[in-house]
Amino acid sequence: MIGENTHKRGLKQSIDWKLITVYILLVLIGWVNIYASIHSENPTSIIDWNFRSGKQFVWMLTSFGLAGFILFVIPPRIWEGASVPMYLAVCALLVLVIFVSKDVKGSHSWFELGPVKFQPAEISKITTSLLLATVMSRQNFKLSEWKDFFLVAAIIGVPMLIIVAESETGSALVYAGFIFVLYREGFSGWWLALIGLVILLFITTLTLSPYTSILILIGILTVSNAFRGPRKELWPRLGIGLGFVTLMAFLPQLWGLLQDGIQAHMDWMDRVTWVPKAGESDAYRWAFLLKVKPMYILLALSFLTLPFLGIRAFNSKDGFLGLSLAAFIVGVALVFSTDYIFENILQDHQRSRIEVLLGMKEDLAGVGYNVNQSKIAIGSGGLTGKGFLQGTQTAFGFVPEQSTDFIFCTVGEEWGFFGCLVVILLYVFLIVRLILDAERCRESFNRIYGYCVASCIFMHLFINIGMTVGLMPVIGIPLPLLSYGGSSLWAFTILIFIFVALYRQEKKYF
Repeated sequence: MIGENTHKRGLKQSIDWKLITVYILLVLIGWVNIYASIHSENPTSIIDWNFRSGKQFVWMLTSFGLAGFILFVIPPRIWEGASVPMYLAVCALLVLVIFVSKDVKGSHSWFELGPVKFQPAEISKITTSLLLATVMSRQNFKLSEWKDFFLVAAIIGVPMLIIVAESETGSALVYAGFIFVLYREGFSGWWLALIGLVILLFITTLTLSPYTSILILIGILTVSNAFRGPRKELWPRLGIGLGFVTLMAFLPQLWGLLQDGIQAHMDWMDRVTWVPKAGESDAYRWAFLLKVKPMYILLALSFLTLPFLGIRAFNSKDGFLGLSLAAFIVGVALVFSTDYIFENILQDHQRSRIEVLLGMKEDLAGVGYNVNQSKIAIGSGGLTGKGFLQGTQTAFGFVPEQSTDFIFCTVGEEWGFFGCLVVILLYVFLIVRLILDAERCRESFNRIYGYCVASCIFMHLFINIGMTVGLMPVIGIPLPLLSYGGSSLWAFTILIFIFVALYRQEKKYF
């Protein structure tokens, strides 16, 4: 409520102009690099309407107009009230696009309205963020209660699953970033660790072996429980747990030696006529050990200890130990289902990209071509780059999709390490500024929405740059504000300026 001593702030004081400045800088940097990525096609100028740089110029102007409209015309309070119908409408569009859109590189995610293409997956991040902020800012909302947790999970999961059905894995992966929002609002950090553990188990099972993955799982759970328990039990728990893991790590080699010995003795007995006397060992009595694998021994010993640990957790009311036992069971199930998921659920191109990323195979002429050429382009830029319009990888079109998904390699080739550093620092400033502004908000709706915006931008940044330097699989996701595309630029403009408007509304008065 505005009191007698309340002063109204003007535009200079109420708007975060630093945030807007960084937004404009990133858009302009993107425009210049889009032109650099297509200049070999001989556009007459950077605003030649027949080429992508000219079309992006139009999208830029409309985005700036859209930003002004959101900031100065639309009442900020409307976003909270309209979050539910907007969310439902966009979810309907996500479903509709699967049935009416054309197949574009295996994906059904684009509406075509004449010369304009529209991707509802980009807008869904906005509506999901708004509805999350609406639900989580309610007075009686508690993330620790199961009904509220499942409601939030459904809000995030429904559009995410629909986007997966569109074969837009990259856009769906961005939704994982909302976990940071939940963490800020009281979600346990152990759930973040659990998600990381799932990813680790999936990778180690593919690249090493299921046996190694289960040992890693046991080791992590052992260390976690040791540090969570009483201080006096720290070293005994660590000693017993890690001793078991170390012994099991050498079990395959020791077991192999034992099996080799049994097999060699059996082979000798087959070559000679020998009848054992009473009391002499008969290797055939131990022949069954040849069929026993180290994995069976590891699982048998592990599951034999589960009842005892379960009783201990119940008697001592150690909830963390109970959750660890459940995590072990689920983790083992995940390890043994990894091959099925990889072979039967993932598509061929997704499997190939993961195999190339993890070094399981090398295919520089196939699925690994884009990343290899991108790394060549970035590496050839050196410290200061080859100069504007001087990039050879760019000029001769060696990197496909260079104005969209691989725009960052244009920055690396023509502006070098320092250019990449400037771009990354601008993104870091943008994300940090969003978080700081969100923390200054008095209304929880504004704070939560601000964190949603920062999380979406961070996930796009992390995945896209990781993709161009070979640290992430190629999953087709734009670099915010830099990549060519009207849907992406509009979506991020709306996403950012809704928060700028909400922040301005709070800072109008003091």
